[in-house]
Amino acid sequence: MDMQQALRDLGVTGTELSQAQKQQLDHDGFLPLPGVLAPAQIEAITRRLHDLAVEEGDSAGKEVLQELGTVRLSDLVNKDPMFEVCFTHPKVLAAMSHVLRENFKLSSLNARAALPGQGHQPLHVDWPRAIEPGNYYVCNSIWLLDDFTPGNGPTRLVPGSHRTGKYPREELPDPAAPHPQEVKLLGTAGTVVIFNSHLWHGGTRNDTAKPRRVLHSYFCRRDQTQQLNQRQYIRPETYRRLSESARFILDVQGSSQ
Repeated sequence: MDMQQALRDLGVTGTELSQAQKQQLDHDGFLPLPGVLAPAQIEAITRRLHDLAVEEGDSAGKEVLQELGTVRLSDLVNKDPMFEVCFTHPKVLAAMSHVLRENFKLSSLNARAALPGQGHQPLHVDWPRAIEPGNYYVCNSIWLLDDFTPGNGPTRLVPGSHRTGKYPREELPDPAAPHPQEVKLLGTAGTVVIFNSHLWHGGTRNDTAKPRRVLHSYFCRRDQTQQLNQRQYIRPETYRRLSESARFILDVQGSSQ
């Protein structure tokens, strides 16, 4: 099994993204893909996330990260087959392949709900240092489970910042402050937004009375350490149900499970 075989087996044909979409992803650093999740899928996923949050209580998210003012859940690969779409969908895999040059694996699969009055983050990147533009290590996808509106805590992005080779903490006097070039990512539930994780980005405050919910399927180059060690965490029942190609995307193929 190699990456090209895995992608073919998972339905990636090379026609999932247009040339214009690839250019937008390269230039702006992000690309919305509307309508990836159907309403029934959104309903099932949000119900399952609610149940998991109740079951896990204060331990929710501990496998990767707990964040004040949010409800986080981690290791979703193991927590329901319905989440498999987040690391096997052909459009998402095609986008990851484009950014990371057919050299990637799932790093983590998490959920984040910004609670009312909470969720603001400083502008940051998902990598510990500035990188040479074009030599990318990580790429994320945001799965909108609620509409992203101006007031419910949408992600803010600085288009093109992934091409500067600069690190926000080193360049900005206050990364938590508004940036003159930032845009808020608005869209309807069911949209998946691919974004280069070297793009300057951050959550904004949710000023509504309801949580604003997303999934994050986060990918890294195959030579990098995963945010969550999938081989260490993979459960026997999860391993058995996954195809060999899906195991390859997780980098758990040949596991002793």
